[in-house]
Amino acid sequence: MSYLEIANSFPLYLVVGIVLFFIAGLCLLFIVKSYKAGLAIGMDKKVLRKAITSSASFTVLPSVSILLGVIALSGSLGVPVSWLRLSVIGNLQYEATVAEMAAESMGKALDSSILNLDNLVTILAVMTFGIIWGCILCILTLRKYSSKLSIERNKKGSGNGGGFANIAMTAMMIGLCSAFVGSYISMAIRATAFIPFLTALIAAVFMAIFEKLAKVLHSEILDSFSLALSMLFGMAGSVLLNMGGVV
Repeated sequence: MSYLEIANSFPLYLVVGIVLFFIAGLCLLFIVKSYKAGLAIGMDKKVLRKAITSSASFTVLPSVSILLGVIALSGSLGVPVSWLRLSVIGNLQYEATVAEMAAESMGKALDSSILNLDNLVTILAVMTFGIIWGCILCILTLRKYSSKLSIERNKKGSGNGGGFANIAMTAMMIGLCSAFVGSYISMAIRATAFIPFLTALIAAVFMAIFEKLAKVLHSEILDSFSLALSMLFGMAGSVLLNMGGVV
């Protein structure tokens, strides 16, 4: 069997299906319990149904970007693994970066035509080992951490937009973007690859346009779709640049 035949084999689909079925069942359980809890405190059924339908619609729309991530990763890691990782935990930036780092550490590129089963197992082990600590730390520390944040919010007032949590999240996003964009700029300066930087630039421009339009038009739908649309335009731009002979 070839690498992609193994990566897309029935046993992997079966394992992934069982995991996702369990998680979907857990989500339904939480919905039922939350609905009953709402009724217990006297909430109107119409309000609860509206909350469910509106939340569902605004959850489905941003998930288009996740689907794009599954498509992007499936060419090198197979559909089941990509589907599992982006459905349960992780994101495209982390998964693609770590998978590429694992492949490079074995002296290979993240290309299904040159990878084998041993490479796939190693890549998945590295990806899993790298991301599992968030789950473990949440189980062990999140309750205590959340209580501290609540106390801090009460001290500073609910209207305060600062606090450690917001600062940490902003710093993390700035660091993440700087790492990616910095590597793209570095490749462009060294003239080794221009497409990653140009693709990021195209996606950023369209993201800014969609964000501006969403604010001007007061469109929540456009705001939900802005990430997915900017990814699509970035990917389309990458394809056109590649067809145009840009490296």
